[in-house]
Amino acid sequence: MAALAGRLLAAVAGSRGRVGPGGLRSGPAVTVVPSRSETVTRSGAILPKPPKMPFGLLRVFTVVIPFLYIGTQISKNFAALLEEHDIFVPEDDDDDD
Repeated sequence: MAALAGRLLAAVAGSRGRVGPGGLRSGPAVTVVPSRSETVTRSGAILPKPPKMPFGLLRVFTVVIPFLYIGTQISKNFAALLEEHDIFVPEDDDDDD
């Protein structure tokens, strides 16, 4: 549904041109990322495979792992700051009943 709305918006924006600081511009207003949700044509023929992105999984890991590490470091430092200023100090409850 969202892909259909995006394609429709891109088609409408691309056909009208866009207005910018220099006046009316011709050309696409939105960069459309190719995606498809169908695997067969109306006649029943199977569509060809989409192009494969090389190193796709490697790219994901090179972005996720460093930012996950940075996020944990920020969280750890902020928790230490809260504990240092006695804003949030975890209670040591003994549940040895």
